[in-house]
Amino acid sequence: MATLNLASIEKKLNYRFQNPRLLQQALTHSSYAYEHLEASLKDNEILEFLGDSVVGLVLADYLHQVYPGLGEGQLSKLKAALVSTGSLSVLARKLGLDKAILLGRGEEKNGGRRKKSILAGTFEALIGAVYLDSSFDTARQVLQNLIKKYFKKLPRDNFLINNFKSALQEYLSQQKLPGPVYRTVTESGPAHEKVFTVEVCSGPEVLARARGLSKKSAEQKAAQKALKKLLKNKFKVFSEEAFILKPEEEQEDPPGWPEKKS
Repeated sequence: MATLNLASIEKKLNYRFQNPRLLQQALTHSSYAYEHLEASLKDNEILEFLGDSVVGLVLADYLHQVYPGLGEGQLSKLKAALVSTGSLSVLARKLGLDKAILLGRGEEKNGGRRKKSILAGTFEALIGAVYLDSSFDTARQVLQNLIKKYFKKLPRDNFLINNFKSALQEYLSQQKLPGPVYRTVTESGPAHEKVFTVEVCSGPEVLARARGLSKKSAEQKAAQKALKKLLKNKFKVFSEEAFILKPEEEQEDPPGWPEKKS
């Protein structure tokens, strides 16, 4: 492993490991450890397990403090958007983890460095490593600084957040229209780089069509297109799965939007 990668990651984290082996373990995927049994390497699965809990608690506490006016429902949706595989994989790439992960030959060949699940898991392992190397308070500070730095789209005031698929489901239900059905139209590309084209329908009507590197991603993009078409309302895309309605746009709900809980 290149020392430069480790130093670069520590610099971006603004944290220096007392035990560098924890950082190396956080970057060791199980596929690599399995292929190098003679080296008795520890993979990052236990660190990922710890990091998942640390990330969840830190973000819940952080969002509760930053947005005291949001109800439990909205806080849960915002937290879900931040801890989603897509959002955590973004943080992993910002830190350069995609270049530093140790992968087995098979996983490398299958495009493991681009897999969001691997990137998100590695990020959680990294936070777990910081926690074990220092303390919960230090891990909290490291993670909060990353959120403030890389998720600048978060508004300062109260707002409405939802993910595209859930919002489309809610809208169609409110309008007493058939619920959304997602169909894969085409699949193209090699096994490790497939591109999926998905369309979303309400009854016989095709609402939108979109492409993505996974069926889930394509479905979210299709739901996003459908919402723009149906709501005719400007909203701010927060992540590949979630959007935000700005405070000034909350004063009047879009047609058919579910009533906000007080």
